[in-house]
Amino acid sequence: MAIGEFGRAGALPLSAPMYWFYEMSQAAVIPSRAMADATRLLFRNPVNPWAHTTFGKSLAAGAELFERSTRRYGRPEWNISSTMVGGERVPVHITPVWQRPFCRVVHFERTLEHVPHRPQPRVLIVAPMSGHYATLLRGTVEAFLPNHDVYITEWADARTVPVSEGPFDLDDYVEYLVSMLHALGGNTHVIAVCQPSVPVMMAVSVMEAGNDPYVPNSMVLMGGPIDTRINPTAVNKLAEERGIDWFRRNVITKVPFPHPGMLRDVYPGFLQLHGFMSMNLDRHIEAHRNLFMHLVRGDGDSAQKHREFYDEYLAVMDLAAEFYLQTVDTVFVRHALPKGQMTHRGRPVDPAAIRRVAMLTVEGEHDDISGVGQTEAAHRLCVNIPAERRAHWLQPGVGHYGVFNGSRFRAEIAPRISDFMLSNNEPLAAARPRPRKPAAKPANLVELKTVRRGS
Repeated sequence: MAIGEFGRAGALPLSAPMYWFYEMSQAAVIPSRAMADATRLLFRNPVNPWAHTTFGKSLAAGAELFERSTRRYGRPEWNISSTMVGGERVPVHITPVWQRPFCRVVHFERTLEHVPHRPQPRVLIVAPMSGHYATLLRGTVEAFLPNHDVYITEWADARTVPVSEGPFDLDDYVEYLVSMLHALGGNTHVIAVCQPSVPVMMAVSVMEAGNDPYVPNSMVLMGGPIDTRINPTAVNKLAEERGIDWFRRNVITKVPFPHPGMLRDVYPGFLQLHGFMSMNLDRHIEAHRNLFMHLVRGDGDSAQKHREFYDEYLAVMDLAAEFYLQTVDTVFVRHALPKGQMTHRGRPVDPAAIRRVAMLTVEGEHDDISGVGQTEAAHRLCVNIPAERRAHWLQPGVGHYGVFNGSRFRAEIAPRISDFMLSNNEPLAAARPRPRKPAAKPANLVELKTVRRGS
């Protein structure tokens, strides 16, 4: 996820007191929200004769829209209790296996003792730290669970982390990833969904430079901003035009009382949500108009689908200011990684050091956040990965979110990622280092360009 996933920060100036005003407005609307909820219940009660009239249904629908539009949405639940393995449904237990102040890794542990199955590669899905909770990748997790041992990062809401825990920046993010891979003990595949593509490449580069035995078998970069100079989107251009000082002055504020992270500098979740909504405002207005009509007509299934989507979409979290500003500066303003200027703790980060790790890049044809070619650029940086251990997939007909969720992801993208990981699941000791050579085209790039022209 690119800066657009952080939200269109340039859309709303922000001063330090703004977060305090936001908290006061949330408190002030509580009585009105409670009244709206009571009205909704009253005019949906079948005992009330008005509940069976168009007037009553419209009143209840309007009350629900008001309550939902003014609610602060908390962290959603995973709601994954089972999956299909080898044609048999098995229970899934979600267990934390690694934790630090700003992140924890959870394991979707399946009961497989009596279920026949082929080799199950261990997969660490690195969720984006760009505003939404990791549960936004629920569909991604569900797609890999039948044939993989799945772990995922759950990044913390910065407003819940006390200032005493210290800052968190891009360098810390990279060190977290290295620590996670060490904790998993090797023989692991990493999937970076959007924004984490840059720190994942950085972490793997650092590990390879140090000949770390726990480097992943493969890394999959999906819709990530490796080189935002290629086909720059509107949000990429915004970052370059504004510059890092503008972001520091206008979108960073302190967490107010009574949150545990009080006085921590953050890029606040409510501003991110403003950015998310403003990017496709007409679509969101139409979706809420449709919800009103579904409620009036009694179309419960359609209304429930709307609720489930927006319960997830409207749940946002604050980002640590250090991480946000460093990412905007290095990735979107200075383009440090493709220019060979990226550093970690003051030491150069060289993707050419990557030689044992297989790499697959995935892009969406209509991605308006990470333009086509921005993720594929990783192949021109990782010049020492053998041609037979790299590939690129351009998915026709999908936008940014379609890269990691939805029907085309399940039918066309996820199977290719699974096959790639299975074909590169051998112990890394068997992968011999190759001498440096010019970057080769990804395995299926020519074919995919043909598909794109004909789509």
